[in-house]
Amino acid sequence: MRDPHMDAPHIVIDNVSKVYQSGGREVVALRGIGLAVPRGQFVCLLGPSGCGKSTLLNAVAGFAPPSAGRVVADGREVAGPGPDRGMVFQEYALFPWMTVADNIAFGLEIKGARRAEIDATVARLLSMLSLGDFGQRYPKDLSGGMRQRVAIARVLALDSPVMLMDEPFGALDALTRRNLQDELLRIWAELGKTILFVTHSIEEAIYLADRVVVMTYRPGTVKRDLMVELPRPRDPAAPGFNALARELGTLVMEEQRRHQHDELRREAAD
Repeated sequence: MRDPHMDAPHIVIDNVSKVYQSGGREVVALRGIGLAVPRGQFVCLLGPSGCGKSTLLNAVAGFAPPSAGRVVADGREVAGPGPDRGMVFQEYALFPWMTVADNIAFGLEIKGARRAEIDATVARLLSMLSLGDFGQRYPKDLSGGMRQRVAIARVLALDSPVMLMDEPFGALDALTRRNLQDELLRIWAELGKTILFVTHSIEEAIYLADRVVVMTYRPGTVKRDLMVELPRPRDPAAPGFNALARELGTLVMEEQRRHQHDELRREAAD
């Protein structure tokens, strides 16, 4: 008999709003966000700076609870960070005094895993992410792309069913970014993770995602929720890819212009 739990959404974002104080005034970062993410789906949150993509991701991670509404992960309301939700940041966030292998092992050691399990997991992930020759190197010895591989491996070591990724490839050159995008797709297909991925790149969103959620400029709401029906592997030069890029580009530019208009109005008021 099929487990009905497997058919329930893996992540539910239920009417989430976020308000914070900045410079003595109230800022509404998110308003009434509602999303249900099925298990194993790859979702990209897309929009211009200031639309609340990272704020929403942090709410799912449990780093910044919503002011209203709730986030539910695997049937449990999110009340803080947890090992069921692994986070990959743009800044790598590696421990510079630890080797690559020790960085990957860190979470497992905190959990109290057995040494044999830790060593086997680290060896498997070093191989999976093409880091086999770098286990005893330090982060300072690695390129940006290699450091991000280590950051991804560290999250995978904990076997979190949900991966939350905040513009993880944004600071990389185009070739390295594409290589890591392909690595991430391979890992996602192999391990079946549920992924929420923040990006401001339209091409990256289409290349990676099953589904693209376009957010409005502040207050962040869902402007459009689109399934990407293009077959994989995806060709950025294909007509269907470019047609979708134009559609998403129109949506994002509408919000970018609204952002610019808001900034000009604020400067005039000051």
